[in-house]
Amino acid sequence: MKHRIILFVAFFGTALMVLHGCYPKPVGTAGPGGKPVTWGEMTLDQRKTHMRMEIVPRAGAVFRLWRPDRYAEIDCTLCHGQNAEKGIFRMPTDHLPRLSGAVLLGPEFERHPATTRLKLEQLVPTMSEALGLPSFSLVTRRGFGCYSCHLGPNGPMFGN
Repeated sequence: MKHRIILFVAFFGTALMVLHGCYPKPVGTAGPGGKPVTWGEMTLDQRKTHMRMEIVPRAGAVFRLWRPDRYAEIDCTLCHGQNAEKGIFRMPTDHLPRLSGAVLLGPEFERHPATTRLKLEQLVPTMSEALGLPSFSLVTRRGFGCYSCHLGPNGPMFGN
């Protein structure tokens, strides 16, 4: 029995390393040497272009699933608020509602179940793919997730 557990842990650990070893993925335009660049390697201008061409359209599609009339047209202020007009794009931001800090988002599911489900099932995977980042993992406590954009009750959480 111990042997099986050790094999399972070794396999699971290796699988996690392989899956997370593929990140960050190149998502941007060609950088030095003609190779596509990752989000972290992009210049500010490249990030702005990527946001305009990839992130905003994808986020808009998800938000229109939720409330088509309210989100018929979106721009940078949806996530960045008035800071976007000042050229400040840091995330997470206090422009968005603070989350509870509960690991499984129980209070958010209790208050806004459809919204929370849509964001977890649609928005987070869509944005993590567009940024070339892994989706947040409860096991590793790393990756792109809710707290990449939202602050927790006392500020940034999970290394964001």
